[in-house]
Order: sequence, then C-alpha cells, then structure tokens
Amino acid sequence: MSDEKYFQNITSRERAIFEGAITMGALFHQFVGTPVSLESAHSLENAIKISLELQPCIVRVDIEINRDFLKKTENRYQYLSLTGEMLDARVVSEYDGIKIAVRMKYIEDLEYPLMYVEEID
Repeated sequence: MSDEKYFQNITSRERAIFEGAITMGALFHQFVGTPVSLESAHSLENAIKISLELQPCIVRVDIEINRDFLKKTENRYQYLSLTGEMLDARVVSEYDGIKIAVRMKYIEDLEYPLMYVEEID
C-alpha cells in the first residue's frame, strides 16, 4: 500500500523538507538528555546516525558532538547530559529527485541550537 494519498496535498519539494525536518525533530527529542562522555561520544554519534538513517527518505546523517564542550564542563561523574548546544547535525533527505539538507547547530549570535533548511537541490 502506498502512502502517496496522504501526501497528495504537498509538492515533492515540501515532502523532502518534511521528511528531513521530522527526522531532525526526532533527533532532538529522542537524544537530548542522553548521558554522554568523551569516551562514549563516538558511539553515541554512530547510534544517532544509524537510527535516523532508518527514517523514510533519509539518505545521509552527519552528527558531531562537540568534544571541547565535553572537556570544559567535565565533572566528577565524567559525563554530562547531551544538549542541543553540543550538537552539529546535518540530515539529507530525498524524495522524487528533490534533495534537501536540514541542519541543526548552535549559533553563538542567537545563543540557540537552531534547526534550519541549509540547502535544496
């Protein structure tokens, strides 16, 4: 059974953006709060990447946890809870030949981890 009837009211471009944006929201709301340390950052990046690439239309996920942030906020427990400020994420989705990249990264000027459409091909 096709899901096309559920998306007939939007363009292929809008569908590609929707799929990338919904995946970015999943990243933020599923993984923020996860315990992370310098030692576990790489494995957490891989887990996020692998799980998000399962989402419909997602062709690539690039994720980086800011190690400098982890180093400068070390504590006696040797881990922190993951926050949006630590993440630099890029999700590429493709639908019907339209490829888009959605990005989330901490923007110093805004003092906020902003999610935005970075590129549309």
